[in-house]
Amino acid sequence: MGFGDGKVVDIHTHMYPPEYVKILESRTTIPLVRSFSGSSDPRLILLDTEVPILEEAEAAKSRGEVPTNIPGRPLTKHYSSLNQKMHFMETHEIDISVVSLANPWLDFLTAEEAGPIAESINADFSRMCEEKCGRLFFFAALPLTASQEVILASIAHVSNLPYCRGVILGTSGLGKGLDDPDLLPIFHALADARLMIFLHPHYGLPNEVWGPRAKENYGHVLPLALGFPMETTIAVTRMYLAGVFDQVPQLNMLLAHSGGTLPFLAGRIESCILHDGHLHHAGTKPKKTIWEVLSSQICLDAVVYSDVGLKAAVQASGPEGHERLMFGTDHPFFPPLGSDEEGEWESVTWNGAAVRKAFGQKEGGEENDKVRGVMGGNAVKVLNLRRDGCR
Repeated sequence: MGFGDGKVVDIHTHMYPPEYVKILESRTTIPLVRSFSGSSDPRLILLDTEVPILEEAEAAKSRGEVPTNIPGRPLTKHYSSLNQKMHFMETHEIDISVVSLANPWLDFLTAEEAGPIAESINADFSRMCEEKCGRLFFFAALPLTASQEVILASIAHVSNLPYCRGVILGTSGLGKGLDDPDLLPIFHALADARLMIFLHPHYGLPNEVWGPRAKENYGHVLPLALGFPMETTIAVTRMYLAGVFDQVPQLNMLLAHSGGTLPFLAGRIESCILHDGHLHHAGTKPKKTIWEVLSSQICLDAVVYSDVGLKAAVQASGPEGHERLMFGTDHPFFPPLGSDEEGEWESVTWNGAAVRKAFGQKEGGEENDKVRGVMGGNAVKVLNLRRDGCR
């Protein structure tokens, strides 16, 4: 990929360990994995928008027919193979990856299942990191459907795992969103353990928002391009309005997809708060401004595919906003447009090119300090990605 002589760190890269795939294969409702004639790989079906297509495909399958429309995305070896992850890293000259379980994490498990499965999956990630010592770190999965006691015990456990650098969290939290008061002890525990929250969307917006033509005509564009970013924006704004960042001042978050639309809409959010008499009369107006939170408690990944979006993200993050931005690939999602998944992925090179352009590096020119920081230096510093103890 030719980013220069600085370290390249991918902080947004996912894996589904084999045990997790087996769980999805056993399920009858989404999220699930199914095999269909006409697809060489099993299909990973995660989104509500895919349910009508899944029902039609299952009905065709039961009639012994080949479905005309296959739901989900191919579950290729990129999703579960450690060797494939390392090949991807070598192909794109990535020195270090911080891997995480992809959505929907463990949100669908029962309270009884969640704790043991979280421990097992985090152990899988720990073993991968140990095997590739210095090349891999991870964000742990939390058993959020379990009791608070189990969740807090899980946080204490992962905080002592040598390659764990935080946790990945969806926007539903314990089921009621991230402004749920019952989450405060968990946020405090994460802050005390100095574990960063990598916040990632999954649930998007209700299907009705996309209109009647979406199913047949628009593919996944609307829920992925618009639903995911708006989900993140809404979730963090709810946290902010609830005073979470005031109450847990040491809480640190990394927002997927450059914070959704939060950097772009921060001024509008702040204006609405200042003009809302209810918040003032009730005494619930946040003490910190949204700008102060963006510049002190929030980092952003650079998975936005354009220098225009990156510039907005950096400018919203304060004078030193470039130090809070970190490169990511979103592997294994958004595979190559061609058939060669072993070669370069456009979704990776586009993000790299956006970083260079946003910070004024000419094509083929020497990396400047800001580019080096975003491409790896910031992640090494913020997440303490050291190779100490590697044999």
